[in-house]
Amino acid sequence: MTIDVSRQMEHYIERLKLLLDRFDRDRFRQLVEQLMTAYLNQAHIFVMGNGGSAATASHLAVDLNKGCGYNCDKRFRVICLNDNIPSLLAYANDLAYEAVFVEQLKNFFHPGDVVIGLSASGNSANVLAAIDWARQRGGITIGLTGYDGGKLAGIVQTALIAPSTDMQRIEDFHLIVMHMLMQAFHSRLQNMVAI
Repeated sequence: MTIDVSRQMEHYIERLKLLLDRFDRDRFRQLVEQLMTAYLNQAHIFVMGNGGSAATASHLAVDLNKGCGYNCDKRFRVICLNDNIPSLLAYANDLAYEAVFVEQLKNFFHPGDVVIGLSASGNSANVLAAIDWARQRGGITIGLTGYDGGKLAGIVQTALIAPSTDMQRIEDFHLIVMHMLMQAFHSRLQNMVAI
């Protein structure tokens, strides 16, 4: 069986370009302002996801904490809720997998903190539970999702949706958003240091 790699590659690239052409620039600017407000107020930013979205959540935490904060006295305060595997497994084992993020928020969350949920489907029960819990307690809630936004888009204050049904392209889109955020904040913070 022969796989036409060139055709498959071109198809993937073209579909990703089409997805990026539909990028909601106004929603992205809103997201930047919400995170900049959190930075200025020294609020925590909690981020979480499952599977590939968990890896993207971890990536955002390192980009904002280390990548943007280098050389700065004031830094972002980002906590990735899927990074502490022993805590995650303890809550999953003793309570339920749906509770793994909510229970960690109970230790650290304050009103005004930002909670970002990544879920390509928009329907990850543990992400939805944490977003809903934070929203009810004065949190700023953000969702990155795909497809039609799922339930997540309906309960967050700011939803950035990758309008696609392809999981890999949705995850590509989310990672590109993370890198755009990192570069936007890196420029701002380094300019503030230079003043």
